[in-house]
Amino acid sequence: MEEKKLVIRVNSFSYKKGGIPADDSGNGGGFVFDCRGILNPGRIEEYKKQTGRDEGVKQYLQEKTRIHEFLDLIHQTISITIDDYLERGFENLIISFGCTGGQHRSVYSADQTAAFLKEKYGVDAVVHHIEQEKKNWVNE
Repeated sequence: MEEKKLVIRVNSFSYKKGGIPADDSGNGGGFVFDCRGILNPGRIEEYKKQTGRDEGVKQYLQEKTRIHEFLDLIHQTISITIDDYLERGFENLIISFGCTGGQHRSVYSADQTAAFLKEKYGVDAVVHHIEQEKKNWVNE
């Protein structure tokens, strides 16, 4: 019998433009984290057209905010569930990050979480940057 694999989907989204993404796996649930408590680089003119993948925005978030404390706690929290889901053979988990526009903080957080999942669990998370994909932005 083939072992079931856990598929972890990580989303960034905009609370203002589309709201919390639906879970189409049929299970419901998952995690939703609100990044709006982190200082918004989108309020700074030079970063307005950039995303959480641009070096200036990443540097701003790393140096001017508490994003790493925020993500460290999230990574500890999701690890409890992932460990349990792997042990129990669950197949789906959604982890979503929202901010005002779905462009800076949530994109950065989703990418950092996908990297964490790859490093800790050796899984490639399925990442969707919902607002950016609406602009025909290509996920890397």
